[in-house]
Amino acid sequence: MSAAPTPPIVLDGTFARELPELAVPWQAEPAPEPQLLVLDDALAAELGLDPAWFRSPDGVRLLVGDLVPDGATPVAQAYAGHQFGGYSPRLGDGRALLLGEIVDLDGRRRDLHLKGSGRTPFARGGDGLAAVGPMLREVVVSRAMHALGIPTTRSLAVVATGRPVQRETALSGAVLARVASSHLRVGSFQYARATGDVDLLRRLADHAIDRHHPAAAEDANPALALLRAVVAAQAALVARWMLVGFVHGVMNTDNMTISGETIDYGPCAFMEAFDPATVYSSIDERGRYSYGNQPVAAEWNLARLAEALLPLIHDDQEQAVALATEALGDFRPRYGAAWSAGMRAKLGLGDAVDDGVLGPLADDLLTQLRSSRVDHTSFFRALATAARGDGAPARALVVDGAGFDAWAERWLALAPDAGLMDRVNPIYLPRNHLVEEALAAATDGDLGPLDRLLEVVAAPYDERPGLERYASPAPADFGAYTTFCGT
Repeated sequence: MSAAPTPPIVLDGTFARELPELAVPWQAEPAPEPQLLVLDDALAAELGLDPAWFRSPDGVRLLVGDLVPDGATPVAQAYAGHQFGGYSPRLGDGRALLLGEIVDLDGRRRDLHLKGSGRTPFARGGDGLAAVGPMLREVVVSRAMHALGIPTTRSLAVVATGRPVQRETALSGAVLARVASSHLRVGSFQYARATGDVDLLRRLADHAIDRHHPAAAEDANPALALLRAVVAAQAALVARWMLVGFVHGVMNTDNMTISGETIDYGPCAFMEAFDPATVYSSIDERGRYSYGNQPVAAEWNLARLAEALLPLIHDDQEQAVALATEALGDFRPRYGAAWSAGMRAKLGLGDAVDDGVLGPLADDLLTQLRSSRVDHTSFFRALATAARGDGAPARALVVDGAGFDAWAERWLALAPDAGLMDRVNPIYLPRNHLVEEALAAATDGDLGPLDRLLEVVAAPYDERPGLERYASPAPADFGAYTTFCGT
């Protein structure tokens, strides 16, 4: 790694300065032949940076960690985590580096973070590398999530390294540069708590509060207020996932952020045929992180955060547990309220339709969608057509036409707003077969399908002529879909 003489970027290191126990200074492995594959020009501009510079040789070198500004110290972050329910006391950034923090044009502090930049002390026998396909998957899905208005980490760029990566076969290596409001996780607090250093835990909580939930600092019990804030943020986030059919696939505690942003697009996908048991991850053999289990998994993860914060919540263990349990009790009503508000909008209904009416109406509809294995995204777009007077497209998607007619009669009596439905029900998502098509082409050197897919998902609500294949479910011969974590 070398220092840039006059780079047009300033990278601060607040995290490493305030929490050195959680930051191991490290260097990225040099990339033999770095080649920029994808750059999000709009995100670069948000950061106050010139996209043209990132396309220069020095810019590309920064995006793989081979060149950083004077004064910047990349670090691998330490954290613990429960992975599929099993606790690992020392996970950390095994193949990632926090280059530093940028203050964007709106004055927000944001991490610039690399993934696939080589082995670190946390690699645990892994090679620390990443392949082109999984890194481009993160670009596609995070771009779609941002366009949907769902809090997410953002993908700034993917650079091919020119280094092969050995998985089942030899693959082309790549580094992802991503941006987040921070990379603090539930696992960060688990790691700090496990050290037994209450001062470290307190400094971590203060850092998280200052960065993400500043109102908690004014509370009589800041740690408890922090817990409540994270509970609220995650309840809202997971509700948004559920409403668009997003399946994260690997909801370990090290993949749940304190900010409330979606992180780690590994074995993830958007559900097509509606089924709460849907699993796309190759390693989720028992369905722990299935679509329907995501709210339960989130609540479980938050309980682990609460456990980590107990020494800060109250000196008396019993009182700390009681206070934390009360705070965790906010998750279900907050999630329920967020989901109900979202479903109310998906059905085009106003606030005058209370939960007593909405609940049975939504439950009956989802039962029909499940029994018919209806495509989740297509159905809600077709339902807006029914609100305009033509129920045939939606009716054709379900097996029980008479049952749908009876349901639609109840729904139409509430005067749904078709315009509202179009504004909240996407027509274009990263369809699984199209993602695979784009990644396969990109891996073979053709970025055209990827660029087109990124363009389409960047405007998910606006129907455009000529894009019918992007709004259609996978063909029957696509088969069952499985995703992999990429390591």
